[in-house]
Formats: sequence, structure tokens, C-alpha cells
Amino acid sequence: MKKPIYTLDKLRFEIDNCLPQVSAAKNNKIELKAISNGNYPGKKIGKKLLQGISSMGFMHVVDEQDWGIEPHRNEGIEICFQENGFNTLTVDGNKYNTPAKTLTITRPWQLHQVGDPNLSPGRLHWIILDVGVRQPNQAWFWPDWCILTDADKNELELLLRGNEHPAWQANNEILQIFKRLQSVIESEPLEQFASHIMLYLNQLLLALLELLRTQNIVTEEHLTTKARTVEIFLEELNSDHEIAAFEWTLALMANHCGMGRSAFSNYCQQLTNSSPVIYLNRCRLQHAAKLLVNKNCTSITELAFDLGFSNSQYFTRCFKKHFGVPPHQWQKQQLTPNKAL
Repeated sequence: MKKPIYTLDKLRFEIDNCLPQVSAAKNNKIELKAISNGNYPGKKIGKKLLQGISSMGFMHVVDEQDWGIEPHRNEGIEICFQENGFNTLTVDGNKYNTPAKTLTITRPWQLHQVGDPNLSPGRLHWIILDVGVRQPNQAWFWPDWCILTDADKNELELLLRGNEHPAWQANNEILQIFKRLQSVIESEPLEQFASHIMLYLNQLLLALLELLRTQNIVTEEHLTTKARTVEIFLEELNSDHEIAAFEWTLALMANHCGMGRSAFSNYCQQLTNSSPVIYLNRCRLQHAAKLLVNKNCTSITELAFDLGFSNSQYFTRCFKKHFGVPPHQWQKQQLTPNKAL
């Protein structure tokens, strides 16, 4: 069972359940050590002890693997460090090479995976830091153990929110910090090393800030706006038929994006030139057209209900109006040789 990061009634936006990693560790394919404060595997830590640390650990991969880390989102900012070896990171459909000493950063709203498709040999460290956000426009709340000045925290937040590039070449200072964190993660009892962990995490955040300062990053204001939040949600409706199939109402869509119905409708109109309901319906019909071909669907009624339509007759009328032919005829045409969707 996958663990949800966002939940809204029956709707789930999935996070990484780490099952492939856990399975590989049990079968002695990799070495895996982690501490966890939430839905992730690893030695459990008290939330008051290391507030905001959802997961932290490392994987040591010796041989080529027959599995990869599936596309997922995280309950916080994920900071990964490829100590040695080589991997490929895919973020929102774009691939990035991550050779040794590559630091990667993904935000909670960024869909990403490691492996192309399988994981490659190397040592990979990670930290998932929950700063209380799930959407780009939300303000961040740093944990109490973070001793950076307000000015530094604000600058780091701006650099990470106003820029969504995921991969950076790290330096030896960051390498040494991750090695120190690895040593305490392997120590027993963990509680005696909580101060060490907090100290190293502050060193890492400061080193990260200094690294980003050297990159001449031009932050983009639109990446932190409500419009960006709506844009990401609309992209999910367009790309994931299960999300589009949810019983959305205007109020639920607006609430999911953290705004009122009028504001949400205005942003949707700006981005798609249509109302939210019309855009949702269009996404469902596009998904239906693909499913009719890719899954060789035979039951129009079942497909209609699976995609959130109230009945098959209404679905058929909408489909014919959009594509010019009813669903079964569309399916037959597309499955004919030399025809493509």
C-alpha cells in the first residue's frame, strides 16, 4: 500500500514508499541505513527530538540493480547527495545526470525518480526536511533546531522556492558533512547523537546556502505564486487519469490549491482559456481516448465511471462532441492498422 503525501477524501498524491529499496536491502543487494519520523522506513525517531526530519539515511549499492526508485513526491524538501558512482535523476519528465559529488534538491510538488530505469552502483545519501509546505506558494516554517539567522533562512527559502533546478555540483565541505551524518545514523543509541545530527544539519543548510550563492541564480517570482500552484494541479489533471477521475467540484479544486473559488477560476481561465469544469472534462475525455486504445477497453460504461462521469450516456455524448465519433467507433478506428492516436 502506497503512503499518501496529500489526501483529499479518496484522492491520494503518492509519495515514495521505499518498497524497492527495502526489498533490495532484505535480499542483500544493497546496504540501507535510515532514520524516519513519518511514512518512511528506518529507525523511528521522536518528532520532538528531530522536528521536521521525515527521513534521513544512505544506500550503498555495489552491483548493478534490477530495480529503480519509482516516480514519487516527498513530505518535504529532499536533499540527496551522490557520494560516488553515477545515477540519473528524472524530475517532471526531464533527465539529469548525477555523477559523483552531485547534490540534488527536489521540492514537495516535484515528481521525480532515481534510476534510468534501474539504480546504478554508488553511495547515495538523502535527507527529507519537512518545512510545512505542499504547494509552491506556501510560506516555509523552519524547525526549531535551525539556528540560521532569519535573513539566511529567508534567502535560502527564496533560492529554493524561486528556482526549481534540481542538480548541482557539490564541494568537499558538503561531502564531509554527509559522511558525518552517515556515522551518527549508524550509531547506537541514536538519542545520544541528536545534538550531533542537529549541528551537522545546520552546517549542511549553511553550506547549501553558500553553494547556491555562487551559482548566480536568478529567482523567478512566478514559481512562488498561486498561479504556479494552479498550473501544477492542472498539469496533474492532464497527466494522471486517476487524479482527473476524482469527483472534483469547483470548491474542492479551489480548496486543494489553497484559495477561493473565484481566484482559482481566474487562474484557470488565464492558464487554459477555459473554466475549471470545462478543463477537467476535457482532460477526462483525453484520458478516455488514450485508455480506449492503450488498455483496449471494452466496457464504455466502466470507462465512464472510472473517469468520473455520472453515466455512460453523458460520457458518450461528450466524447462524440469532442472527437466527432462515439467511443466504440473511435476505438475501432484507432486499433485499425496504420492508425495512431
